[in-house]
Amino acid sequence: MAPRLCSISATARRLLGGPRPGAGDIAAAARFYSKDNEGSWFRSLFVHKVDPRKDAHSTLLSKKETSNLYKIQFHNVKPECLDAYNSLTEAVLPKLHLDEDYPCSLVGNWNTWYGEQDQAVHLWRFSGGYPALMDCMNKLKSNKEYLEFRKERSQMLLSRRNQMLLEFSFWNEPQPRAGPNIYELRTYKLKPGTMIEWGNNWARAIKYRQENQEAVGGFFSQIGELYVVHHLWAYKDLQSREETRNAAWRKRGWDENVYYTVPLVRHMESRIMIPLKISPLQ
Repeated sequence: MAPRLCSISATARRLLGGPRPGAGDIAAAARFYSKDNEGSWFRSLFVHKVDPRKDAHSTLLSKKETSNLYKIQFHNVKPECLDAYNSLTEAVLPKLHLDEDYPCSLVGNWNTWYGEQDQAVHLWRFSGGYPALMDCMNKLKSNKEYLEFRKERSQMLLSRRNQMLLEFSFWNEPQPRAGPNIYELRTYKLKPGTMIEWGNNWARAIKYRQENQEAVGGFFSQIGELYVVHHLWAYKDLQSREETRNAAWRKRGWDENVYYTVPLVRHMESRIMIPLKISPLQ
């Protein structure tokens, strides 16, 4: 049986036919972006104590010098529509990224390579927090091209979900980078009440994972499913990923971080992703 093809409407063809910024333009205009085995068993006997807190996680764990808010989108695409979805996305989303009237910018756009298949992942930054988010949403309500894009896109999707995120204060802000790279999104669903302890441990542990510039960004959910953490890593290829991760285990202290954080996790998953042509993270 011949494979089904995703039909393209006249509206989609018109959206695809307009001029689109190149990948170089997007990266340039990305605004505001920027063992010692001996004794380890003994150290693991002493669990770090966390003082009781009365402040919100967002106050204790997020960056104070910025008010950036992030949105991550997971789109499960009909298999026969993935190429058409990517083309439509590459034609429309960069225009929002480059339009200074919209206080939002693309951080990264990917297709899942290993993990959930036929999936697109988009990460947006809203410079100015929740007011910037609401400003952008209100403007999009009258953006005819974007409304047409959403209508066309909806016919290509099986499901979609999103989360609003804040970035951990001890991670670097995601910056455009040259490629080609592969990206790993590791998602941790924590036990309720353990976010502060997670942050305390990773604030110490992140130094073990920065030698090769693989640490891209770390986020925790504010709206959507709660007690969810996303760590984003970049590698040249799968072999580089393997070597980098193994090297961390040879550093005194990394084993402690794993020991103390694993009990905080109720579920975790990993995606290996490939950037789309429009992604500032290549």
